Amino acid sequence: MFSVILQNAVHKVEKNEDSISVNQRTIAWDLRWIGERKVHLIRDNESIEAELLSIDHATKTLQIRIGHKTASLKLKDRFDLLLEQMGMSMNGSGSVKDIKAPMPGLILDLMVKPGDEVKKGDVVLILEAMKMENIIKSPGDGIVREIKVALKQSVEKNQVMILF
Repeated sequence: MFSVILQNAVHKVEKNEDSISVNQRTIAWDLRWIGERKVHLIRDNESIEAELLSIDHATKTLQIRIGHKTASLKLKDRFDLLLEQMGMSMNGSGSVKDIKAPMPGLILDLMVKPGDEVKKGDVVLILEAMKMENIIKSPGDGIVREIKVALKQSVEKNQVMILF
């Protein structure tokens, strides 16, 4: 499952082997690729041509043209949705205030100490949960102010582990 944001409206999309559902409604259409970036759709006896104008992989944003109209789509895949559900959305200014435990677990390793400067994506700690090691990365830039956990300490979901 993934979501598509079009004009500030969020649409939940599910794709199975033979069908696509949008907001839990199955969409019946005939789809044919007519070029590298063009597709021809027939839905309810209506013929529609769509073209991918541009794609920004970093922001997961597509610019498409359907008929004579242009639209911008923002995609969120299942991993983006899971991060949001765990309170670890990657949206924001790029600065970080704290890092919370995404799930209950055990602190296996701390990669930072107070005073360290971290960049978005830097590994800050390793959390063991359900016998799996989870690498916890910084969701933004900042300077570590305080470490609220210790090695081999158990943590609960949403427990603050690092303050910036």
